[in-house]
Amino acid sequence: METELFNTEASKIWKRITSDVPRGQLQVEIDLYKKLLNFFQAGDYFYWIFNLQNFCLDMVSDEMTAVLGYQKAEFSLEMLMDAVHPDDRPYFLNFENKALEFLSALPIEKLMKYKVRHDFRVKAKDGRYVRLLHQAIIIQHDENGQIMRTLGFETDITHIKPEGKPTLSFIGLEGEPSYINVDVENVFTVSKELLSKREKQILLLIMEGKLSKEIGQILHISKQTVDTHRNNMLAKCNAANTSELIVKAIRQGWV
Repeated sequence: METELFNTEASKIWKRITSDVPRGQLQVEIDLYKKLLNFFQAGDYFYWIFNLQNFCLDMVSDEMTAVLGYQKAEFSLEMLMDAVHPDDRPYFLNFENKALEFLSALPIEKLMKYKVRHDFRVKAKDGRYVRLLHQAIIIQHDENGQIMRTLGFETDITHIKPEGKPTLSFIGLEGEPSYINVDVENVFTVSKELLSKREKQILLLIMEGKLSKEIGQILHISKQTVDTHRNNMLAKCNAANTSELIVKAIRQGWV
């Protein structure tokens, strides 16, 4: 999914769950420290406060640099959205849309008794993709139940879940029931794999500087077969040459 479309659709969803309440009119309704105890961390993590009124992050913890490699000065909501793996963007939008439906159906007194949990991949500063377990709770809402701020924890679970589809769960706190691996309507479609498994193997070897003859020897196929795959990839990706193909592959997360 293209970045511009992804950001536009995410903004539409978040706008439906917030209200335009003047800052300072309401007090934060919980002690953040107590809420931290509701999160089990299975790896390195960082946390933030998401302001849904201004569509920005009020704060990001220092641990973000250790997890993703970015400096705090260069990290923002827009940067994060741009870094989400293209294949995970439809899942992300479908999960946020489902979370909106779930939270909207809750009585106001139960809004802060649920944790939304799902996972997605984000490109770190060094170019690798990190799978984050996203856990979020509401920490401020108005008298009508319109959400103002959420506290989010992002845990690196790449070592636990290196592959597989993202999943969504709603975790009940203070005795509320939990809903695990929630079935989500595909409002936003998941893009099909553009490159085949063999093409990705060849592209990775190309990125290592290998020539077609060398790639053929490594994969036990002929040089002609390698060249055919190279030409097919150029056509599929609408790339003028190998260099452009590599740039597109890195930016789009194809390899």
